[in-house]
Amino acid sequence: MPIAQEGDTVTITYRGTLEDGSLFDVAEEEEETRFVLGDNKVIPGLERAITGMEVGEQKTVTIPPEEAYGIRLPRLVEKVSLKALPDNLDLEVGNQLEIESADGTRIRMVILERGPESILLDANHPLAGQTLTFQLELLELDRPTLN
Repeated sequence: MPIAQEGDTVTITYRGTLEDGSLFDVAEEEEETRFVLGDNKVIPGLERAITGMEVGEQKTVTIPPEEAYGIRLPRLVEKVSLKALPDNLDLEVGNQLEIESADGTRIRMVILERGPESILLDANHPLAGQTLTFQLELLELDRPTLN
């Protein structure tokens, strides 16, 4: 039976949990996930975990932040004056703002705090700094030379 390798199109199901056991994402059979190994469409640790699996195989893997969404970077947290923002924004804690950088890149930031004159924005991925656990199953493997 072939094993998953770079360049294969794989179809998986998974349950993703945090260290405290809380569920952060799930893709059951009706929501299966399909991608090409090596195309960097999923986090590196997940690609590594799937590489070498056989169709029908199930496993549980723990992925450290460095192989997931990275470590939290304090430099991505910034205080912004309310005067620098348009008046029509909903600036409640937990809301997201999309900011355009000088080079045109769009960055999604979460409001961490709101004060009378400023807000604290965080551009880290919400799962940055988290160790993730995935329960995986490889449902399908497509390789041009196999089909």
